[in-house]
Amino acid sequence: MEQSIFKYILRYSKSQQIFLLFVIFAFYPFLFVTLDLPKIIVNRAIKPGGDSGPFDVPIFGFEIPLDVSQVTYLLILSFAYLALVFITGGFKYYISVFKGRLGERLLRRLRYQLYGRILRFPSPHFKKTSQGELIPMITAEVEPLGGFIGIAFADPMFFGGQLVLIISYIMLQDWVLGLAAVAMIPIQGFIIPRLQKKVNALGKQRVQNVRRLADHLGETVSGIGEIHANNAAKLELARFTDRLSRLYDIRYEIYQRKFFIKFLNNFIDKLTPFFFFSIGGYLVIQGDLTVGALVAVLNAYKDLASPWKELLAWYQQKEDVRIKYEQVVEQFAPQGMMEEELQLTEPEGPSPIEGELIVSNVGLADEDGVRSLEGISFDAPVNTHIAIVGDGGSGKSDLGTVLARMISQTSGTITIGGVDVGRMPEAITGRRMGYVGPSVYLQAFSVGDNLLYGLKHRPVSEAAGNGDDLPKDWLEEARLTGNSEDDYHADWVDLAEAGATDQNSLNKRLIEMLKLADLEDDIYRFGLRGVVDPEEQPEVAVRIMSARSALRERLADPAVAQLIEPFDAEKYNTNATVAENILFGLPVGEVFDIEQLAAHPYIRDILAKVGLSDDFLEMGIQVAQTMLELFADLPPGHEFFEQFSFIESDDLPEFQAILGRAARGTEGLTDDDRLRLISLPFKLIPARHRLDLINEQMMQHILEARRAFAEGLPEDLRESVAFFDVDSYNAAASVQDNILFGKLSYGQAQAENKVGSLVGQIVDKLELRETVILAGLEFQVGIGGARLSPGQRQKIMIARNLIRQPELLILNEATANLDPASQNWIMDHVLKYWEGKGVIWILNRVSDAQQFDKIVVLKSGRIMETGTFAELSKAGGEFQTMLEAG
Repeated sequence: MEQSIFKYILRYSKSQQIFLLFVIFAFYPFLFVTLDLPKIIVNRAIKPGGDSGPFDVPIFGFEIPLDVSQVTYLLILSFAYLALVFITGGFKYYISVFKGRLGERLLRRLRYQLYGRILRFPSPHFKKTSQGELIPMITAEVEPLGGFIGIAFADPMFFGGQLVLIISYIMLQDWVLGLAAVAMIPIQGFIIPRLQKKVNALGKQRVQNVRRLADHLGETVSGIGEIHANNAAKLELARFTDRLSRLYDIRYEIYQRKFFIKFLNNFIDKLTPFFFFSIGGYLVIQGDLTVGALVAVLNAYKDLASPWKELLAWYQQKEDVRIKYEQVVEQFAPQGMMEEELQLTEPEGPSPIEGELIVSNVGLADEDGVRSLEGISFDAPVNTHIAIVGDGGSGKSDLGTVLARMISQTSGTITIGGVDVGRMPEAITGRRMGYVGPSVYLQAFSVGDNLLYGLKHRPVSEAAGNGDDLPKDWLEEARLTGNSEDDYHADWVDLAEAGATDQNSLNKRLIEMLKLADLEDDIYRFGLRGVVDPEEQPEVAVRIMSARSALRERLADPAVAQLIEPFDAEKYNTNATVAENILFGLPVGEVFDIEQLAAHPYIRDILAKVGLSDDFLEMGIQVAQTMLELFADLPPGHEFFEQFSFIESDDLPEFQAILGRAARGTEGLTDDDRLRLISLPFKLIPARHRLDLINEQMMQHILEARRAFAEGLPEDLRESVAFFDVDSYNAAASVQDNILFGKLSYGQAQAENKVGSLVGQIVDKLELRETVILAGLEFQVGIGGARLSPGQRQKIMIARNLIRQPELLILNEATANLDPASQNWIMDHVLKYWEGKGVIWILNRVSDAQQFDKIVVLKSGRIMETGTFAELSKAGGEFQTMLEAG
């Protein structure tokens, strides 16, 4: 990247900057006439007892006669002035918009380039540079650059030209006033930059400290568990205070110096009118200057202050932007960055990885010169199954990352088929080679999107609707700003790379690889908790309804019937909450949020209509009294609060106060008191809580409220509830809940496991398992896969690599976080499936090496021996020692 912000601007916007300067030059004549016209109006058109005509209109030194009356002459000049105001305003509008758009385009280009550089950073660089530093650089720190880029050349010319023009005009009126107008400018030009220099240095310190603050925040979010586990909150708060203190001191000094500069500017600025009033007034009194000329000078000087302030602001902004740009360039140019061509170049035709894998004298050292690998040399056909073993300090994991080109070796070469792996484009290494490391990071997408991530290398077809949601000129803007011209909304999934021909064959491929990665059952469970849109997948909804019918047939068995209480429009469900019984459906959106249902005006109207308002208030009082009696002596956070209480431990004192007011009469309760009490019965589940508050009579009243709720529901609220219907699929319910169409019976031993097993039998019988798994692929994994277990994240990464069928698969302790059964399953099936293709597996269990064609044994960064399992296990060497040690 260019080292100077001005060189960067000229490289990418030279023609636009030149065009902008031409527009500014075209603006100056209109500005000059606008300045001169008020004097003409005052001296000629408004002059009392003026000539009857003709009148002359001076334009750039030429006198144009007009044979009109004085009033007409005045109106002509006045309307001409109005037209000039409109024209100059139009120029300013066009120039401002052009500058803004130009700045945004270059800012977009700069951010794109910086992000592209992050993608090419060497992996070790991220060990010493945190996301807390990089993120604000691209988001916040370069933001001022966008504002400056458009004005870098235009503002000095625009405002500088105005300044020269106005001063020249004043000089034409009277040279003494002209000197007075410019007398203080050299002083400001000398003092202000020197004062600003210190502000710039402080600004640089501020940026550095803000980055450290962001870095600390990132560390806190990532390590919040360790802070809690080690009672380090006070330490971190003190550390954060120290950083805030430093930042405060710097910013306070900046404010002092910045506003002193502003004070000095304002003071100097007010000296010039003093000269005008005193000197100009004297000249008018002496008859050496007309009143119109003095008025014109004062009017011109009024316009002089604005461009001068803008020029000073431009200088301050230029210095601030220069510092930011230089720091960004320095931060985004680490040693060992990948060449852009290697990352983006597409190979010409198929480029399979085949031939001999030759590792020759490979070494790896960190920035301090500490070597983790030294003199690593071995070779084998690329389709060999190779095991790499060693203890924790052997360097085996580093060798895995080097072989996969996750990091570059510091010495030696790695070639495949005679081609240097380090010079292969990512279009080959990222498609023909697969890599799974010991730690993984998933995108905040669905499971399915994460599995298909390895198939999305380039668009394979246009977006449905040709990207109708995109601006029409998005492609042209992408070209102008040097951004990617690939449509993100297009179809990126390369079916051929997965060995599929259409979506159905891809789905089968996904399920097959999920089974190989021991992930099928996990995704199946996600699918049961997932939802299916019956409008988008009507055939799936029909099949799930058939499973509901099959389950209802099984409910004829008394042993099964006691596990589930089905939904019935005419019956109260004792295993559901009062709120669920009233809705008899699931809320869609937040309008009828179950937790806030009592606060909804329509619900309150229904309670009043069926005469339940007072009953619910009385039940609320009884529930609150019971909760206070049972839980008042328990410590906050006790598990019983979550399991049985309707009231949080922190809210107990408030409810105690509410009950005290209720004891003196419910008419003294506030609206908020009533709402909090009425909310409590909505959480009651008779089969679970057994407080004897929901008797048969109350159940009938609640069923009456259910009917009133459904019958009187306003049209605009009907889309907010998905009502239960035994003959209809519920779009708001999960797959499992649609099959069950009821509630698990509370108190039945192992009810959840038994029902799960029963649902599984029905799903398998109706051949619905694949459908459920596909629904599970829509499960959102959260940021970094946070909603999954470490083992599930690892399995998804393994399955992702298996789906795209690389010729060489490198697994770097990829199953270390899994239980032994999963490790065995995955290794057995992957090696069998990958017969005839290359596998390099860095093992965490030495005994697993017997399944491989070749074994490489490392110790202290060096190869101790290589060979087959039979050869090494009898050789009495390092491998046999490790094998015996287990």
